[in-house]
Amino acid sequence: MRGWADLSAVDGQEDCFVVGEVNHHELFPRMAAVVHHGGAGTTATSARAGVPQVVVPQGADQPYWASRVAELGIGVAHDGPNLTAESLTTALENAMAPETTERAGAMAKRASTDGAVLAANLLLKQA
Repeated sequence: MRGWADLSAVDGQEDCFVVGEVNHHELFPRMAAVVHHGGAGTTATSARAGVPQVVVPQGADQPYWASRVAELGIGVAHDGPNLTAESLTTALENAMAPETTERAGAMAKRASTDGAVLAANLLLKQA
């Protein structure tokens, strides 16, 4: 059985490029689209990258973030946690539509990166 930390290729074929740890802030802006699980951090990093995203929620708060991505029009929420070649192809085609790509780029320009500073200032005002 494969564990969550096992990042080796499943079948040894050359259709999958396996990497170790990667800086998402550097990688995502270089992608045509980002396919991810829908964690809050990955969703935010994808939004700041300005590329469309396909969110494949696995559990917890991930369905919420998937629905927000779809509502904002910056990507697609995959229907459930299990991908097929057909469902991923359809999701990527929809996510990479020109209007979605444009909205994702516009969102990146508006996305705030000073959330920690804002939160700290709010806490200081309350103290």
